[in-house]
Amino acid sequence: MASLAAEIAVRMQPLPQPEPDLTPQRMLERAIALRPLLRASQAECESGGRVPQAVADALIAGGFFRMVQPRLFGGYEFDIATFYRVIMEIARGCSETGWVTSLVGGHPLLLSRYPAETQVEIYGKDGEARCPGALTPLGTASRVKGGYRISHSWVSASGCDLGTHFMGLARVDGDEGGTLVQLLVDIGDCVIEDDWFVMGMRGTGSKRVTVTDLFVADHRALAVGGMARGAEPLDAHVPLHENPMYSGLIGPFLIGETAAVAVGAARGALDHFEELLLTKKSMAPPFRERCHDPVAQQYYGEALSLVLTAEAAMVKSGEDYMAFARAARDEGTPFDTAKGLQLTMIAQRCVELSWAAIDLIYRTAGTTASAKQGMPIGRILRNIAVLRTHPVLQRENTAIQLARLTLLDRAA
Repeated sequence: MASLAAEIAVRMQPLPQPEPDLTPQRMLERAIALRPLLRASQAECESGGRVPQAVADALIAGGFFRMVQPRLFGGYEFDIATFYRVIMEIARGCSETGWVTSLVGGHPLLLSRYPAETQVEIYGKDGEARCPGALTPLGTASRVKGGYRISHSWVSASGCDLGTHFMGLARVDGDEGGTLVQLLVDIGDCVIEDDWFVMGMRGTGSKRVTVTDLFVADHRALAVGGMARGAEPLDAHVPLHENPMYSGLIGPFLIGETAAVAVGAARGALDHFEELLLTKKSMAPPFRERCHDPVAQQYYGEALSLVLTAEAAMVKSGEDYMAFARAARDEGTPFDTAKGLQLTMIAQRCVELSWAAIDLIYRTAGTTASAKQGMPIGRILRNIAVLRTHPVLQRENTAIQLARLTLLDRAA
């Protein structure tokens, strides 16, 4: 215990950042520069069922998984709006790669709530940690001396192929209160099975992760609740980090990172649509490029308006997240459920706007450009169709909750 305390004390001096001068703007430019590689790798990503190694290497080398990682552990600690902007750019090039980058790259916010010794252990000597996770189905963790023991399989663990660690949700056996714990394990202690056979988002590598009779120490178990299935830490204490970003609600951020992928994908579909209109000629005289057709111009303009609105809303929601977190720290104004629902509702609307744009592009681009096997517009539509099935993106329940809180508070 003394040696661990000494190590933590030493670690209060930050790990070195790979690029100390890296700025949010430079990170955004780096994401834009990756677009040709991402677009060229889309088919390989889908057929291979994972982010291609060349792309994964570029993401790791580029620091994309360190965007919201604490500076203390070699991260860049960029704000939420920057994170959303960069994810939208990556998803613009490849929605499946954007999904993996967003989910795995966003998990340092949750890791920041684990005990200090856990964070020191996970980030090691170089800060190279990538932690995919899965919430369902719930495992059952048995309480033993010093921790928990569990055997379980979690499904849909996006990005598990490039993880160094894994987070899985479990209930505590025999706890009538229904305590949930987010268990943090080494990826080397897991077995990954490819059972991800879906119509879209194939390249996210959202496979089954299994552990067998694995001991998980207490400091690697985080009590959570919320989002109906877990993720929100029950303890509001943040062990090491002063940045208010790390003490904000986790749930709205996790939903926002998903929405950013949909918005980026919609922009990517618009890119392909624009290329089509500029190069493909009409089937009737005077056989000019379709960009001269007023009907095609209307389709493009409507899709553009949907994408622009979604992009603006995503960035504003990221700025609002930071403002809510700062106000909670500096003014004592709670970052409460109502604020969390507000951010969630915006993210869900952004997904709907993105889907509307993608659907419009798909049905007006033409059968050959959209429905022919291997065409990128069709791939994007399949991917976002699957993304929209995620339970946390269903707007109706959020609308009821937000309305109830707002109206009953004002009626009181």
